[in-house]
Amino acid sequence: MVRRVQISVVGFDADSCTEVAREAAYRVGRAIAMEGGTVVCGGLGGVMEAASKGALDAGGHSVGIVPSADAGQANRYCEFVVATGLGKGRNFLVAYSGDAMIVVGGGVGTLTEAAAAYQVSKPIVTVKGTGGVADEWAGRYFDARRTRLILGGSGPEDAVKKVMRELSRKGKGSAKKPKKS
Repeated sequence: MVRRVQISVVGFDADSCTEVAREAAYRVGRAIAMEGGTVVCGGLGGVMEAASKGALDAGGHSVGIVPSADAGQANRYCEFVVATGLGKGRNFLVAYSGDAMIVVGGGVGTLTEAAAAYQVSKPIVTVKGTGGVADEWAGRYFDARRTRLILGGSGPEDAVKKVMRELSRKGKGSAKKPKKS
């Protein structure tokens, strides 16, 4: 069995999510599923819920890593739930569980997730035009070490295309399942 590529999708929570970010996250989740990948997210509302719904609507999979010990806290579109009981510490699990990360909008929680992914040199692509962290950091490095350039996608599908291209450069190959003979 071949492990599917896992893409962490991070961004605005339910309280601060804009309609632009929500729509972009839905399209990101859908595009990841169409590429054969799995969405990994924080499992709650806003960007997390929209990306999970997009993945499921396209026949894909979604993993929600929730901050509480209660799996029932996850949004209804999370097919698989990891109840951590770690509070905001779960942001590191979200970052490390993906082979790469896509950022849609986002505030300080999103910034911690992206910084964790950056520290371990995971590819990060933002969806430009969705506000917050995504717009602030596209085309930049987090620090003087210049570990990995944070790429910006012109839209949701472009962000997914760029993240898949970065993964293929790392030897992760295509996310699509091999055809049966």
